[in-house]
Amino acid sequence: MKKIGIIGYGWLGERIATAMSDRYTICATTTTQDKADELNAKGFCAKVAHFMDYQLTEPYPQWEEIQNMDALIITIPVSEKSCCVSSLYNRIKNLSLFIGDFKGQMFLMSSTGVYPDISKDLTEEDVPVEKVSGERLVRNTYPQVNILRLGGLMGDHRLLKNYTVTNADAAVNHIHYTDIVRVISEMIEKGSKGKLYNVTAPMHPSKNQVIHAQKDLPDIEADEVKGKKILSSKLISELDFVFRYPDPRYFHL
Repeated sequence: MKKIGIIGYGWLGERIATAMSDRYTICATTTTQDKADELNAKGFCAKVAHFMDYQLTEPYPQWEEIQNMDALIITIPVSEKSCCVSSLYNRIKNLSLFIGDFKGQMFLMSSTGVYPDISKDLTEEDVPVEKVSGERLVRNTYPQVNILRLGGLMGDHRLLKNYTVTNADAAVNHIHYTDIVRVISEMIEKGSKGKLYNVTAPMHPSKNQVIHAQKDLPDIEADEVKGKKILSSKLISELDFVFRYPDPRYFHL
């Protein structure tokens, strides 16, 4: 059975681990000992790890399990929106010390937030990795990393109807966590390396349309869906991927 490491057992990390635990041996990092004890009781190999935003005075100890892993999934934030450039550099440096010269498959969970707020269809070519500090820093050290730019994370209790929104006529760029897990699983099986994909549901209704559908209100037709649309056409084409949840209006079903 292949062994997979998940760095960052948060909302998404938990769902990835749960969905993959029947096919892979799972190791994960968390920020508290109580959580690590809970994960170990579930049969996961858990490690407490903090990836500080400052320069450490002593080298960060390497994850002892890393040499036995087939794939590594990084879910901790590595974007300039999460911290300033200098702090981001330190965070990624500390992460690199933790995983060493890992040569296996690697997945970095990035965000469609790297794209500018302009009303057009956007693809990976519009913002290459070299223009995104966090992505560039990770790829410079680990050229095999697959970078997945995730849309707004949805599923379970995370539904747009539960949030107060602005710009109700703007298009959504959302993704159900189930499809994130399926993308990663297919890429593991294919041995994918060095890929860059947008991971968003292929349909982009307006926020208002999504909320109406999720509240079981009568469907509405948007006169004009505004804002940017992040396209996942490259992912669909190269992986021959079929989304289980292609339309954010029905993420609740």
